[in-house]
This record gives sequence, C-alpha cells and structure tokens, in this order.
Amino acid sequence: MSNLNLKVLSGEGPDVREGASEVASGGARSGEEFVRGRGIRLIREDGTAFLDAASGTFNVPLGYDHPEVTNAVMEQLRRMAHASSSLMAGQAKQVLSELLAHAPAHLTAGWMRDITGSTANECAVQVAQKATGKTDILSLFLSHHGQTQFTTAISGNAFRRKGFPESVSPHSVKVPAPYCYRCFYKAKYPGCGMLCVERISDFVEYASSGSVACMLVEPVLGNGGNVVPPPGYFQALNKLCEEKGILLIADEVQTGMGRTGHLFASEALGFKPNIVTLAKGLGGIGIPVAAVLFEGALDVMESHEHSFTSGCNPLALTAASATLKAMTSGHLLATVRRNGIVLGELLGQLATRYPCIGDVRGLGYMWGLEIVRADGSPDVEKTLALIRVAGERHQLVLRGSRYSFGNVVKVRPPLIATQDDLEEIVARLSRALADVG
Repeated sequence: MSNLNLKVLSGEGPDVREGASEVASGGARSGEEFVRGRGIRLIREDGTAFLDAASGTFNVPLGYDHPEVTNAVMEQLRRMAHASSSLMAGQAKQVLSELLAHAPAHLTAGWMRDITGSTANECAVQVAQKATGKTDILSLFLSHHGQTQFTTAISGNAFRRKGFPESVSPHSVKVPAPYCYRCFYKAKYPGCGMLCVERISDFVEYASSGSVACMLVEPVLGNGGNVVPPPGYFQALNKLCEEKGILLIADEVQTGMGRTGHLFASEALGFKPNIVTLAKGLGGIGIPVAAVLFEGALDVMESHEHSFTSGCNPLALTAASATLKAMTSGHLLATVRRNGIVLGELLGQLATRYPCIGDVRGLGYMWGLEIVRADGSPDVEKTLALIRVAGERHQLVLRGSRYSFGNVVKVRPPLIATQDDLEEIVARLSRALADVG
C-alpha cells in the first residue's frame, strides 16, 4: 500500500438542508446524465468521470463492462433475448447446478424463476411455509428484504409501510437486531449473554401466532446500516431455530456473490441456513437475476406456485453463469478479502480524524460509517450532506442507509476495485468530510 496517511483538504461546509432528494443519485444534480460506465467509473455526457463506491445499487460487483460477462450477454442477446421459462428448463437447471457446486454442501436444490431479490425472498418464505405447514415469519428490526408489499411487510422499517395497509402482515414478527453499537437491550458485548438471540423465544411465545415457519436474516444488515452481527450470533441463532423447528433463511441479496470476499457470507460467518437467496451481484454487471437455494427436503414448490414472465430468461441465466465463472476462476475473492482489510484500515483512520464518525464496521468490500453528533446521537442531516458533497464536489458516488432516513454512509465499491482505487475513494471521502465540517 503506497500511503495510509491520506491528505485532507478543507473547505466551507454546505447547507445541510439542501439536496436530500439528490442523495440517491450520489450527489449528482438532476439533469446531469450518466451515459457510460467503464470499470468502476460512471461517465457523464460532458466527459466527467465519477468513482462509483456503491456498485450501482450494489448490483454491479464486476464493474460496468467486465469483458467476459458483457461478451457472453451480448452473444446471447444476438441469439435470443427471451423465451418462456417452460422452454428454458435445461439451461436453468445447468446454471442452478453451477451455483450449487459452489454453495454450502447441505444446499442441494433450488429455484431459478426470479429476477429480483424481493420475489426471491417471497419464494423462500413460500418454501418455508409450504414445507412446515406453519405461517409466521420472524425478521429483524432495520432489515430490508424487498420492495413488494409482502417483503415490505416483513422488513424492519415502519416508514416503508406508512399509508400502505396491504404491506402490514399479521404473520410478521420483528425482533431486535444484533446492533452492538446501539444495542436495543442497552447491553455490552461480549458480556451481554447474547440477549438479541435469547429474547427471541419471548417474541415467539408472546408476539407470534404460535406457528412460526421461518426466520429471515441478512448476514450483514445492508440497508439498515451495514450492521455486522457479533461473533457467535449466528451460531446461537442456528441453535435456537433448530430447537424450535424454525427454518433459517439467509437473505444474501446484498452479501452474496463476493461482496464480503466470499461467495456466501453466511458460510464465512459460520452459520448454516436452510435456505439462501441471491440476486443483485448474481448478474455481475447489473443484469437482473435471482436464485433461491435450499436443502433437498425443502424442494416442495410447483412451477405454477411461483413464476414470472421474465424469470429464467436466457439473458439472466447467461449473466449468472458468466458471473459465477468470473468470480471463481481466478483470485478475485481472495483479493477482495485482502483489500477489504486495507479498506477497513483506511476508513478507520478517517474515524480518528473526524469526530462525526461514531463507528466503522464491515468486511470485504461492504463497509459503513455511522455519522453522529457530539452526543453520539444519529446525525442524518450530516449524512445526507456528506453523500451530496462527495458527489457534487469530488465525483464520488456513495449511498446512505434506510433510504436517506438513516445515518450510515455505505462504502461498497465493485469487487474489481484495486488498492489504488480504494485509496482514491477514501481520499475523496476524506475531502468531503472536511467540507461538511
């Protein structure tokens, strides 16, 4: 690494009341269109290049023009862009076999009829409900499992359900997340007795219908603020679910396909889900595709019970196959693990210089900075300002947590980002932090 001591440029602070609506576009003002993507960079019509530290919507792990994936998709496009899922069973089975070959050994079956994480998570819950004959779904505070009304209902943010009565489910039971920095139980790890797992039994006893089919959990809570559970959490959760006959679903829509330096974050973190969902990164360069992998005994769904017009389409299947090959045929994942440590060190150094950074957490190329006030309370306004200023002044695309209601800045560059790229990302972020004060 050339230099861990990044230079800081000072500047006047912005009016934090401005620009919240521009956060989703990484700070670029409306009307300024991006017309090309090259590697980890987005290029505007006027030629200005932005560093994308958000990997699109976390769905461009191989950059915007990875040659193997792009060429495979283009070749397939010239041959045939679409065919009914009933006619694509052979190719779907082949791609599923390729995925299962790299999956944890206990996952031996799957489903390839989805193109989004939202419906993949719906499928996973359907599998669990049909296989167990039970109804209720446990999920975590701050969780994000999709955009459909059903997945909104089982996600852990009330603001996303406001005004939409069909997105409230009587079968959804939310429990406190393993968020050590702001522990729901005001306890301190490791002397906390893992209350965030232990007390789930009380929620099952008193808040559910008594018929719990599954628990849906992200290995790292992405949208909720890049919350990384403490060591031992998933092992304890596995034990509890096994004791109560609850199927455990790992929502790896954001963490899967290399984001943490492993194809499956659940496996790397040492827990054994009965079902795993994949999407986002599975398409490599932003091609929509999703998959649900599960234990053989859970292969209970009929094709008519969960199927979509574009599910199993040849472009999606081709992208998934090419992406998997690109991620497993070289040293990409090992490099992400190694460089992820460097990225964490760089971001940690920012925290020593900027008191507004209350916590730095992550692994691989999936990191979050919690932005706080002097008293430690969440500073949402400064978070929004930081993301906006990074884009407007420093051509750095970032994203925030909880759809701009949160106070965490997410730093998740494409997996192809080099160490030099990471240093440049953090240098620009440092200048933006200096600008907001």
